Amino acid sequence: MRTTSVNSAIAHARANSAVNHRTYHDMGEQVDSESLPMTVDANYDKTTRTMHPRKLTIVPLIFLVYFEVSGGPIGTEQAVQAGGALLALLGFLVFPFIWSVPEALVTAEMATAYPENGGYVLWTSAAFGPFWGFLQGWWKWTSGIINNATYPILCLDYLQSILPIVGSGRGRLIGQICFTGLLTYLNYRGLTIVGWSAVLIGIIGLLPFIIMIGLAVPKINPSRWLSLDLQSVDWRVFSNILFWNLNFWDNASTLAGEVEQPERAFPRAILSAGVLVGLSYFLPLLAGIGAYDVVRSEWVTGFYPILAERLGGRWLQWWMELGATLSCVGLFAAQMSSSSFQVLGMADMGILPAVFASRSFYNTPYIGILLSAVGALFLSFLSFQDVVQSANALYSYGMLLEFFAFLWLRIREPDAHRPFRIPLGNLGVTIMCVPPCVLLVFVVALSSLKVIVLSCVLTVGGLLLYLCLGCTKRRMWMKFFEACAAEGSSCHIQGKRSIKQEEKTGLLQD
Repeated sequence: MRTTSVNSAIAHARANSAVNHRTYHDMGEQVDSESLPMTVDANYDKTTRTMHPRKLTIVPLIFLVYFEVSGGPIGTEQAVQAGGALLALLGFLVFPFIWSVPEALVTAEMATAYPENGGYVLWTSAAFGPFWGFLQGWWKWTSGIINNATYPILCLDYLQSILPIVGSGRGRLIGQICFTGLLTYLNYRGLTIVGWSAVLIGIIGLLPFIIMIGLAVPKINPSRWLSLDLQSVDWRVFSNILFWNLNFWDNASTLAGEVEQPERAFPRAILSAGVLVGLSYFLPLLAGIGAYDVVRSEWVTGFYPILAERLGGRWLQWWMELGATLSCVGLFAAQMSSSSFQVLGMADMGILPAVFASRSFYNTPYIGILLSAVGALFLSFLSFQDVVQSANALYSYGMLLEFFAFLWLRIREPDAHRPFRIPLGNLGVTIMCVPPCVLLVFVVALSSLKVIVLSCVLTVGGLLLYLCLGCTKRRMWMKFFEACAAEGSSCHIQGKRSIKQEEKTGLLQD
């Protein structure tokens, strides 16, 4: 009877490489896994080697990527306040080609080459080893939690115009707790529910903006788009708002193991979401700025509903406020999904204890979900700008490492199987990655002293956690799934469930 199973096989071994030997440590108990198929050739169908059904199809995946990155025009108003009309329009027109397109292309290539839970942690580990994989996971998970803390803030900011009680004090506290608790339960119930909820929320949230754009067209004066005052630009806030609204393309890669045919779905989903994100940012700004003279002090978080009321009346304002609130729901739920499945993937790799790979009755990583909820709730009491800048700094560290890992794997394993491949050679992809890397350095350089100190403290905390986990693993205080590198240049990171969990899921085979 088979007593162990392979949960994932990451990267691709040489055609005739030997079988690897791995062991599973369970509080001192050692089980030989010599008989397991520990190498994978280039024709191996990864979609058949999964412990859990892959149910997420392309349509909900498109909207999950959309909500990982954007969720609609919500949160873009401050770009006008910080940079003025022309810079805001140019920012959301040009910035995606400098930053979003390279990040999205790298994500599409690597997510199809490593279609398992964990995403960027997997390919960073394959390139540089488990230490850098852990540090990548720590930076990205922490930045994701900080990022998720902004959505209760944004939601309540939009709601306070119709529910003033949530604007401050006890009402705001109760609102933050209720928001986080309800969406934590939604994630607990299943990724498929989250995905299709994102589809519905996305449609409801975008419709009032489409109506607002239509109503604004007769009032547009193109000369208003050209307003520029470089002397009054707040470059720190402006760059962070642009960066915050156009990053996190790689987040969906952490749940690739839950996607149906990820090799085909990811490139299509990222392309479709990219078009949707670009239009949902640029067109409302174009209409809103063109319809009325820009008073920059008015363009704060929550200004779009006011603009909708001017153009269409109270009914459109209420609809937009509802859509904005629901967009916060979609943003929070999508980010929580990617963060929790990242934790599960890291446990499958043996970076975190095996308990973090546990799944609920609904097949969801409930421990990762709980960690994400607690972190987001705690950080949601910080100011919006502090939260955004802290998330951006940590995310920048992780993205620099991610680009380096991508380039290193391209050079080291040029013939590795990649269902989607950026149609550029090594020199081409290197040139493609230079502008976003320069931008990442620029974003970090613009960070305030408080943000730099916080990001350094969190990084040191991650290093201490890594040492503690290493000690725990050596002393076998907790269970870990073990992983080792294959011979040659290919790396295999494979996770195994305990016999008890296999029996629970009914996947143990004689």
